[in-house]
Amino acid sequence: MMSSLAGRNVLVTGSTQGVGQAIVIAAAKAGANVVIHGLHEDDSAKETRRTCLETGVNTQLVTGDLTDSQGVQDIFDAALQANPEIDTLVNNAGTYLDIPFLEMDYERFHKTMQLNVYAYFFLTQHFSRHWITNSTVGRVLMIGSINGRLAEDTHTAYDTSKGAIEMMVKSVAVSLAKHNIRVNGLAPGLFYTPLTAPALDNPEFMQWMQRHTPNGDVPGPEVCGESAVYLLSDAAKHICGHMLMVDGGMSIWQQPDP
Repeated sequence: MMSSLAGRNVLVTGSTQGVGQAIVIAAAKAGANVVIHGLHEDDSAKETRRTCLETGVNTQLVTGDLTDSQGVQDIFDAALQANPEIDTLVNNAGTYLDIPFLEMDYERFHKTMQLNVYAYFFLTQHFSRHWITNSTVGRVLMIGSINGRLAEDTHTAYDTSKGAIEMMVKSVAVSLAKHNIRVNGLAPGLFYTPLTAPALDNPEFMQWMQRHTPNGDVPGPEVCGESAVYLLSDAAKHICGHMLMVDGGMSIWQQPDP
């Protein structure tokens, strides 16, 4: 049985596909009013909105770029205009722009950090200031990745950004706990989504994943949605500054290739 978010008002950035989409739909099913965010109002955004509306909750959609300070301010303003009662933020929007480390350029690395790190930090700051001013009991969930703990030689910029989120969860949680704002993180492993389907549809790669995951499962992103709802619910009210690994145990198992 999923935990309840009845009465909460949740903004999920980057929620028109993949893990973010699964989280915003799960939040709606758990009773929260939701604000969906995407770069554009495309077919996926509209379909996500329709799915959330079918649960009977207040559903809004905002669009915009989070890769600079003005974009972060604009999304903050637009989200509050769409739903002035937002009391829960899920930072999920992210990007992957990696090329080999020795070829990485400043612009590509900086853009990765802008969306994967800066946007998380400053959107959380905007909402926290607003909540403190209004004596709101706030909740923040930051979506990291198994790559915040396990490095890949082809993912140096992405891995660095996700490692930063690991510490951001702890540092911001300590800063905000006294203001009745609870901060946690969720680190997905590899899930079956339209983005990962080309790799996972390769039988050899899927078998490799299953061998390196203790429970042998590579599910869809819905399990991240269920885990996110738990962390945002009152059932997790004494969990603060924790990064929950949702990876089937992959990050704890040193499984050698046969």
